[in-house]
Amino acid sequence: MSLLNLHHLRLFRAVATDGTLTRAAGKLNLSQSALSTQIRTLEDSLGHALFERRGRGLVLTEAGRIALDHAEAIFRAADDLTATLRETGRTRRALRVGALATLSRNFQIRFLRPLIGRPDVEVVLRSGSQAELLRGLEGLALDVVLTNLAPARDASSPWLIHRLDEQPVGMIGTPRRVGPEPRSLADLIAAEPLILPAPDTALRAAFDALTARLGLAPTVAAEADDMAMLRLLAREDAGLAVIPPIVVRDELEAGFLVEAATLDGIRESFLAVTLQRRFPNPLLDEVLRQSAGR
Repeated sequence: MSLLNLHHLRLFRAVATDGTLTRAAGKLNLSQSALSTQIRTLEDSLGHALFERRGRGLVLTEAGRIALDHAEAIFRAADDLTATLRETGRTRRALRVGALATLSRNFQIRFLRPLIGRPDVEVVLRSGSQAELLRGLEGLALDVVLTNLAPARDASSPWLIHRLDEQPVGMIGTPRRVGPEPRSLADLIAAEPLILPAPDTALRAAFDALTARLGLAPTVAAEADDMAMLRLLAREDAGLAVIPPIVVRDELEAGFLVEAATLDGIRESFLAVTLQRRFPNPLLDEVLRQSAGR
């Protein structure tokens, strides 16, 4: 059996990603004819055509799709090995963390607290959308993704989902707005303007279902897809915010904000998403174990 040429495999992946020889050749700084020759050599080595022409572009054949899946796994393993072994012998190790841009900063800090200030650890933080972060995780640019949205899983999904915490959700506002006397949840929703998470969040969906069951049509003062903005709007007394208390923990402790009611049956989940890796980052195992032990 002939040895698989990894250089040819890398060129094949570039063409499969770009969909045309011309674009891929330009990015690889090769002539189109040279790239075409190398792809044909790989096809001869594997005994199957990897592409078929459709119009001006190239699409993968069934054999090509199988080859691409294996190529991605090969290069992920190579990147994983390189990243891990380069850390060997260093005095500082890095943990690369991606966090959903809308996720509570207080939760992120609590997750990372065991590593903060350690002289042997560098914490690298990146924020973004769920799709961006999962791509970074799959490409080994990240060790873990912190989120409150569980990614879809099926038999072929690579994700490992760790449930770190679950927080109650409350209606929170300034002492002036909440008032000195307790009020029922229905009265608060009917009487006060509300600061709500964005409509495409699980938390908003649960709250909308609650108000529908109560037969109420709340007045929405503001909505945002960022927990930090919900917190600031609550501090500015724009209305009662529907948020987990952990988001405004410091304000609650200082008395700047108070919790008017707890929304029974509505909870916010905090998750860590990882990949099964041959060379797992030992720092990740450390923080996951400490989070699970809380």
